[in-house]
Amino acid sequence: MAATVQEGTTASVDPAQQSTRPRPLPELVRGLAVFAVYLVVNGLDWPGRAAAARGHATDILELERRLHLDPEAALNRWLAPHPALRVFANYEYATTYVLSAFLLLYWLWRARPELYAWARTSFIWLNLAAIACFAAYPLAPPRLLLHQGFVDTVRDGHTWGSWGSPLVGHANQLAAMPSLHFGWALWVSAVLARISGGRRVQLASGAHVLLTLWVILATANHFLLDALVAVVLVAACVRWTPLDPPHKVAAADAFFLYVERRTAPQHVGGVVLLDLSSRGGVPITREEVVARVQEQLGSLPRFRQVLDRVRPADGPRWLDPHGWRRPVWRQTDQVDWDWHVPAVDLTAADGGAVGEEAFYRLVAELAATPLPRDRPLWRLVVVHGIGPTTAGVILIVHHVVADGIGTVAQALRLLSPQQEQRHATPVRRARGWAAVSGVLVGIAQLARDGGARDPLPGGDTAERSYGTVRLPLRTLRTMARTYGVRSTDVLLAAVAGGLGRSMVPVREVVRTSVPLMMRDPATAAEGNVTAAVMVDLPVGPLAEPARLAHVATQTGRLASPSRAQASRFVMQATGAVFPPPLHAWFARTVYGHRYFSAIVSDMPGPPRQLYLLGARLEAAFPLLPLAPRAPVAVGGLSWNGVLCLGISTDPAVVPAAALAVAVADVFAVLEQGIDSAAEVRPSPDTTATSL
Repeated sequence: MAATVQEGTTASVDPAQQSTRPRPLPELVRGLAVFAVYLVVNGLDWPGRAAAARGHATDILELERRLHLDPEAALNRWLAPHPALRVFANYEYATTYVLSAFLLLYWLWRARPELYAWARTSFIWLNLAAIACFAAYPLAPPRLLLHQGFVDTVRDGHTWGSWGSPLVGHANQLAAMPSLHFGWALWVSAVLARISGGRRVQLASGAHVLLTLWVILATANHFLLDALVAVVLVAACVRWTPLDPPHKVAAADAFFLYVERRTAPQHVGGVVLLDLSSRGGVPITREEVVARVQEQLGSLPRFRQVLDRVRPADGPRWLDPHGWRRPVWRQTDQVDWDWHVPAVDLTAADGGAVGEEAFYRLVAELAATPLPRDRPLWRLVVVHGIGPTTAGVILIVHHVVADGIGTVAQALRLLSPQQEQRHATPVRRARGWAAVSGVLVGIAQLARDGGARDPLPGGDTAERSYGTVRLPLRTLRTMARTYGVRSTDVLLAAVAGGLGRSMVPVREVVRTSVPLMMRDPATAAEGNVTAAVMVDLPVGPLAEPARLAHVATQTGRLASPSRAQASRFVMQATGAVFPPPLHAWFARTVYGHRYFSAIVSDMPGPPRQLYLLGARLEAAFPLLPLAPRAPVAVGGLSWNGVLCLGISTDPAVVPAAALAVAVADVFAVLEQGIDSAAEVRPSPDTTATSL
């Protein structure tokens, strides 16, 4: 289904929905916070509270007797003369509800982390609801109503861990409504039933619930109504806590929702040319591609999710209530396969025109069209009619889903044989005080960099053009060695020279955003985990070797981690601290023509030949979005010995066709400077079109 694709820019989850085990310290803090609330309520000692609790107990007992639901006295009288059973009941009351609840939480944390957060949240709500009842309705247990004939088996037995021992001598004895002993035992059983625990375990848990009910009544620690109220609270907390809770869109991902306009769609992707001769010239059908995507849906979680709580692009920022709520991901099974995986025949769709020019015209049209936010934010377009044995595939994924590297990883899941993403070395991250000082230094550097000088003109229309350049990696690396620079420097110099050759009027420099990878290779493909560093590319009249040397003096900042770390920190911190309207304002302010006019991204791809449904990948080009009113985006993808450049532009400023030809010319000029004894290498191949 799709190919090696990409660009680069910022943003996690989601972490994206991996079953990662929560860190113990935050979980401990949550538990201590709930316990602190309990202690506050336990400390309530307004005048007459104890008398009110005993009065409430008398009222409950009278109500139960009228309803003939008062088994407590009979069970208590039966238990009192049996010392062994009484001790057993006291210890069961003091220990098993705690052990069962915390053993279940620990087991979920260790073995089922994807369910732990749901269970923990429902448990917290159960306890907070019970604590609220304790505060609003103090209730003495029946064992304190000695004048009603109850025997306090707990205190008389001096059971360790019970009211009769110093360990819990200061515990709240006016908190009988509801019964948390019964509630915790029932919560364990309800959670096991909800997550389809083993039958034997559920039966054992059910038996424990019945035993706990007998114990709380026979020891006169609770009324039957206390247990019934606990049933209601457990049912509400377990049922109303969503098993698949909405996943908040990470701050760095939401950034690209906020910057998107109808005139600046923010989707990344890949453009793939396929050689059908490797499968006997048989065209790839849409049904085959749909089946391939369906096979991989389990590893592509965002392909089955839609956005919720998000205002439309260009919607009102301050009055729309959705604008004040963080957007979330919501699971959906409604995948419109006709829309998500359409098939286009260029011979019919483009007036009989065929060839790569018509194909890239379709790419430009898709790049100019925003993805609707009421469905999963991706498309995979199968294209026929490019040539007798050439087909195409276009993968579109919204930037909120993933950055360029992540999109490459997603596309690789659809190829055969499946390949792991080959990652470039991410920007090294300092730790501790080194990280703090690095961020502070980086913020100062970013402030000194300032905004774009003499930015390129950028229209506010969605018109797009798309072009491509192919260059053997061997040639690129030979250039870098010959001129004593890095391959990225050669790419940036070629783009700078291409802009100088194709733009009118020519400027001296163009402020360019260069995305850097911050992603840990072990993380999921979803989410934006990049940072951006600004480089001023010289585009004025210069000899190309001199331009390359000048670029090399500017790109040292790409290797220094401080700017990248500061950029990443600001991206995350603003989203975490700012409310959504302010975060949206910040995103739209810093992303676009005020700070840069072009984007150039250099990404690694798989180093070997890949296939889609038996068709050989002939080329794979990135598709990058333009930032608002920043008219140029160039993505480079290195794979299978070739550097593939995908060029997206606003054609009113510089047509992609002209820029592609100019970039190829710069490569050719730089190649001519290589030692004449070097092997003759093929000239770059260019193709482009405009919409």
